[in-house]
Amino acid sequence: MSTLEKKGPAIIITISILVPLVVILLMLMPERYNFLGVESGLFPLFHAVINGMTALLLFTGFRLIKSGNKTAHRKVMTTAFVLSAIFLVSYVISKISNEPVPYPEDASFRFVYLFILLTHIVLSGIILPLVLYTMYFAWTQKFEKHKKIARWTFPIWMYVAITGVLVYLFMYPYY
Repeated sequence: MSTLEKKGPAIIITISILVPLVVILLMLMPERYNFLGVESGLFPLFHAVINGMTALLLFTGFRLIKSGNKTAHRKVMTTAFVLSAIFLVSYVISKISNEPVPYPEDASFRFVYLFILLTHIVLSGIILPLVLYTMYFAWTQKFEKHKKIARWTFPIWMYVAITGVLVYLFMYPYY
């Protein structure tokens, strides 16, 4: 049994617990530290672009595996994973750097926005361990387990990526 197979699940569980805790703690910080000097409006745009690219890659990866092109599927899905990791690091930096921007109480479509945001946040917490386990099973060549969990991971990951773009579009006038 390889080191990845031995330590993988413990690492996945640790990351899946620590990341949401860190994000929550950063959102509750009384003061922000914009150590990169990036304007607050640039992070949301960057995040929307990454989410949009991730959604396109997920769709492409889905089509590739359905057509039997496992090699291209692996490359596309690995790229989607890397983009999501870049998103996560950038998101944490944005929470350190910028005050949250609230959606106005009197804004049009407030309930639609809040529904999308709430489901996006909840599923964002769920998707991290799903993606990590899906990738883990692929890396350890446990393809039956990979396929089984990917059936859940794909639609949730796609939803999170698409709603990430929608949240940006709803918030765009207020950044």
